[in-house]
Amino acid sequence: MKIAAAASAFPDHWYPQSVLTDYLVGAFGDPRVSERLRTLHHNTRVEGRHLALPLEQYASLTDFTATNAAWLRSALDLGEKAVLAALARAGIKADEVDAIFFSTVTGVVSPSVDSRLIQRVGFRHDVKRIPMFGLGCVAGAAAVSRAVDFVRGQPTGVALVLCIEICSLTLQPRDLSVANLISTGLFGDGAAAAVVVGAGHRAAGTEVLATRSVFYPDTEDVMGWDIGSHGFRIILSAQVPEVARTQLPKDADAFLASQGKSRADVRKWIAHPGGPKVLEGMQQGLGLTDADLACSWRSLARAGNLSSASVLMILEETLRTNAGAPGELGLMLAMGPGFCSEFLLLRF
Repeated sequence: MKIAAAASAFPDHWYPQSVLTDYLVGAFGDPRVSERLRTLHHNTRVEGRHLALPLEQYASLTDFTATNAAWLRSALDLGEKAVLAALARAGIKADEVDAIFFSTVTGVVSPSVDSRLIQRVGFRHDVKRIPMFGLGCVAGAAAVSRAVDFVRGQPTGVALVLCIEICSLTLQPRDLSVANLISTGLFGDGAAAAVVVGAGHRAAGTEVLATRSVFYPDTEDVMGWDIGSHGFRIILSAQVPEVARTQLPKDADAFLASQGKSRADVRKWIAHPGGPKVLEGMQQGLGLTDADLACSWRSLARAGNLSSASVLMILEETLRTNAGAPGELGLMLAMGPGFCSEFLLLRF
């Protein structure tokens, strides 16, 4: 099984973090949180983010109906761009795709976005669709793993992974919780796609040697959404960096050992950038440096946390500019709601 290509797509509107912070101070309209908001935003180490809409239009979105409608319009445009870019890089036509694994956690629509892209992009009418909702930040890695499962049974098959997250449209200006204040400075908008092919397919790519999923019992309240008439209200626990520091390394070691490998064998780390504390916890636990996670830190700085799309964006950069020498190993990993983690062992 191989990852033949990955590509990302972003809205046209990009704003420096300082501009976004100033806007949100006004949006919250509470002087008690303004300084705390500025401090929390500064500490995210995000330099700027893409937004689906021009900043001045967000004030007109007064209910969930309006925000979800805006989400769908943006999701279709971003999804189409990411898909077409990934397929072009892989040298594969849309009508060659056998299955679509689509994930989001920032909007709700039925029929799902993947079905609405079939005619726009030119997929076959017998393409298999696997919409995935609720996995959040882990979904990019998890969707690639499930695509690998699919082509394992179809050696000449093609599976497309598409993740679209428009986090700005989940804004909750009445929620003054620390979790929400942090999230307004951390999450951004974007989409990413990856093309996964079977071992017998003509396309070249990075080989996927093995995958593993890990679920942590009694952690359902660590991360996720409280969804209601208000829309999407974030649940974000301070436990996440600690899980990254203490639990993730043990699971990574167990996964690598099952393949006869260890951390010392890994040359490239493709890690979802949950936030600075998560990345720092990951580095401490795994014994890595800033240089080892340079792609993750750059992704966080220039675009923020894109939830499911981030790890695919980092995969894209690794494949394009920082790919390993032939035969070198890489580890792709992410964590998300559940609480859970996902690992993929790659060979370049």
